[in-house]
Amino acid sequence: MKSLFRSKPMTILLGALIWSWMMLVARTVRWTIEGEDRARRVWAGHPGMVVAAWHSRIMILPSGWHLNMRHWPGEIHGGAMLISLSPDGEAVTRAIGHLGLHPIRGSAGNKKKAKKDKGGLRAIAEAVRLLKSGTAVCITPDGPRGPAETVSPGAIMIAQRAGVPILPYALSVKSAARLSTWDRLILPYPFSRGAIVYGEPIEVSRERDAKEIQAELQKRLDAATRKAD
Repeated sequence: MKSLFRSKPMTILLGALIWSWMMLVARTVRWTIEGEDRARRVWAGHPGMVVAAWHSRIMILPSGWHLNMRHWPGEIHGGAMLISLSPDGEAVTRAIGHLGLHPIRGSAGNKKKAKKDKGGLRAIAEAVRLLKSGTAVCITPDGPRGPAETVSPGAIMIAQRAGVPILPYALSVKSAARLSTWDRLILPYPFSRGAIVYGEPIEVSRERDAKEIQAELQKRLDAATRKAD
């Protein structure tokens, strides 16, 4: 069964289904949005931005891009998302391709994994290049395997190398199922109520201590998630 679900025809079908569900949710959920003005001001002042969100919200992550971010003024003119090299990531890769988002395949959970994983260093380099060229890159800092809702160093490392800020990004939908995966993945239902919270952006430089930024991102992403929920 695993080989069937990971076959090319099946990943094409699953990608189309995931994309269709993402767009149905984005367009039919009655969204409450908070923190947009502050996030938009920071967005307009930088050539790129790391958008950080929890892995469990991956089915609703494109909603904010579709509704808000892609229309914000400034030098940022495209969106990308870091997706693991696992076979399960192939369907998500195809889904976000339908949304006009660029997939970056690989893991940036931490430096040790990046060195061992054949796609890790390449993904980090591609993310940094895209950020410097005017792209917003969405990263799930607890992915691809957790611990759930715990920030790993990858997003901070990429933001520091590119010299761009990090935007905490939290979404929640009132009517949703939670699957028994490691992250308790949220499967949102359409025609419900939802919230998008743009947390307080974090300015990043190479001189700042990475662990300090990591702790700050954890605090701000937790706060944005509580508010969205």
